[in-house]
Amino acid sequence: MKQRPSRSAPSRPPGKPRRKPSAPPANPRLIALNKPFDVLTQFTDDQGRATLKDFVDIAGVYPAGRLDRDSEGLLLLTNDGRLQARITDPRHKLAKTYWVQVEGEPSAEQLAQLRAGPLLKDGPTRPAAVEQIAEPALWPRDPPVRFRKNKPTRWLAITISEGRNRQVRRMTAAVGLPTLRLVRVRIGEWKLGDLQPGQWREL
Repeated sequence: MKQRPSRSAPSRPPGKPRRKPSAPPANPRLIALNKPFDVLTQFTDDQGRATLKDFVDIAGVYPAGRLDRDSEGLLLLTNDGRLQARITDPRHKLAKTYWVQVEGEPSAEQLAQLRAGPLLKDGPTRPAAVEQIAEPALWPRDPPVRFRKNKPTRWLAITISEGRNRQVRRMTAAVGLPTLRLVRVRIGEWKLGDLQPGQWREL
């Protein structure tokens, strides 16, 4: 009787040590920043644009995730690589909530399409929590949002559990509701709270 060859786990290349997880820092830090509009989610820029360095003067912390230059609100920074990975890894499906000002009057059908997960060029999005909200009490944006005359705007609270590039803006555009302003107010258990643009606090 012919025996099947046994399946063994692939071996590591000879001489290559097993990678050990990095040790947590002696003084772990987690920072919540209210990232202003028109600020890059990085600490350096060779074109003279505003960066995180203009607001956060703490050495050794790095963004846990991104927030587009034209978006505002909660950005987490940490010096703990494992925590950074937990926040950004899509496998953990960390919920993120945004207050989104859209152009137009959302219909029940458009809201249902957003909740179900509209189809984007890179595939359908996961279902999202979407509700229409009253205009939130936010700081004035600098520069102000440009509105079209005789075109109403409304605010939505949108919670997603994935992080594709410019996802919320692409979702609202896909259902015919262009985003005019986008403010992230929550990541997982962490909230923006009363932080003003450029302000940060330890978590």
